[in-house]
Amino acid sequence: MAASDEASGRQRLDKWLWFARVVKTREDAASLVGSGHVRLNGQKILKPGHGVRPGDVLTIVLNARVRVLHIEAMAERRGPAEKARLLYREPNMSPPDGKTPEKMVQTPPEIARKRSV
Repeated sequence: MAASDEASGRQRLDKWLWFARVVKTREDAASLVGSGHVRLNGQKILKPGHGVRPGDVLTIVLNARVRVLHIEAMAERRGPAEKARLLYREPNMSPPDGKTPEKMVQTPPEIARKRSV
């Protein structure tokens, strides 16, 4: 990491994606960023060396799925999955117990009418 990046609390985007175990290899991370599938705070990023820091929001299109990650921390190395999961939070994830609160589940009106008949 460059001295200026250390001083500002930033880390290369490709390294962060790899450390957070979003992708399997750093090469995959660089390819993902270079292909335009990553947005940082709403802006498309094409350079894997772009700096990220805690508080940034990543929007990633990966495997036909969109993930929104709020960066919580930086890492010095790629560690176990439990530690990697602490580097970010996903606001749209279901609760840990796997149950979705009733108020979040919406049934389209046409389906609701068919069920009541």
